[in-house]
Amino acid sequence: MAPDASADLPAEGSGADGGAAGFDLRHHGDAEVRGADAALTDLAVNVRAGTPPDWLKAHIAASLDGLAAYPDGRVAREAVAARHGLPVGRVLLTAGAAEAFVLLARAIPARRPVVVHPQFTEPEAALRDAGHTVERVVLDERDGFRLGPAAVPEDADLVVIGNPTNPTSVLHSADALAGLARPGRTLVVDEAFMDAVPGESESLAARTDVPGLVVLRSLTKTWGLAGLRIGYVLAEPDTVTALERVQPLWPVSSPALAAAEACCTPSALAEAARAAHRTAADRAHLADRLAELAESAESAEVRVCGPAAGPFLLIHVTGAAAIRTRLRELGFAVRRGDTFPGLGPDWLRLAVRDRATTDRFVIALTKAIADTAA
Repeated sequence: MAPDASADLPAEGSGADGGAAGFDLRHHGDAEVRGADAALTDLAVNVRAGTPPDWLKAHIAASLDGLAAYPDGRVAREAVAARHGLPVGRVLLTAGAAEAFVLLARAIPARRPVVVHPQFTEPEAALRDAGHTVERVVLDERDGFRLGPAAVPEDADLVVIGNPTNPTSVLHSADALAGLARPGRTLVVDEAFMDAVPGESESLAARTDVPGLVVLRSLTKTWGLAGLRIGYVLAEPDTVTALERVQPLWPVSSPALAAAEACCTPSALAEAARAAHRTAADRAHLADRLAELAESAESAEVRVCGPAAGPFLLIHVTGAAAIRTRLRELGFAVRRGDTFPGLGPDWLRLAVRDRATTDRFVIALTKAIADTAA
């Protein structure tokens, strides 16, 4: 059966919270582990545990001696370009990949922007805040949340999709995504988690033959730099120039530039590749343990969305809201799924952790399911 998708009616309205049509588009996993909740075992945030590594912290610390000077991004930009085999003119450094969504919303004069959901909600929130009316293409769980060739309206002139997609962990084929390109269309592919995929299979980052392609990358997930804010855009030079025009002066700090340069070295890329393989193995362990739980659970249906490719899993469990609350009482934070268009109150996203943490979590989840059913 071909993947099914439904195009929502354009949802009106925007606001400071970025909410639309009943979804809190500005809710993110870090909200689960703030303040006193920081002591919870964190399966809500998709930043790799145990990061940043010591060598990277030392490299960033060494950059502090240059804080009196204004940031100069030329070396970091060249490093990113070389990492992907691209000309420097196709690279724009940003204060995290999330900033790129704001720049795109301000710089691209889209008449019919489409966001493919379920996915990271900041692209839609940024578009709405910039005054755009956003149309949603909502993928269907029955087809594995995979994109069908006819799902996106032919006259959409801005299309945003994640790969691998947060929160579904689906990895779309590069050919399928490249096939979305059209004359006059900007195709934005959010690859924030692609470096967690072994071999970065299905990446479009190095492609220069896809018209209107914009690829977004983040260094915050694999390297544990969410607090530093560093990412980048890969696009045609004219698009890079347009985005740069609406970007604030000196948007990326000197420590973040130092991190970008360091994370693009051959040794860093080799370390990231090893981490991706470990994550894949740990994800398989989490999926296996959840499958065992699904077979034994009598009080709630537990279903894992797969096959998964990102450093997280999406699960459907009856009574997820109450289970999530009980998990917090048992010491675990997980990401609620009901803020993602296309999902609902019975979905949870789980960050992949080491096997010992997973085993402890499954014990807690088993108890939470039993307790909430009592």
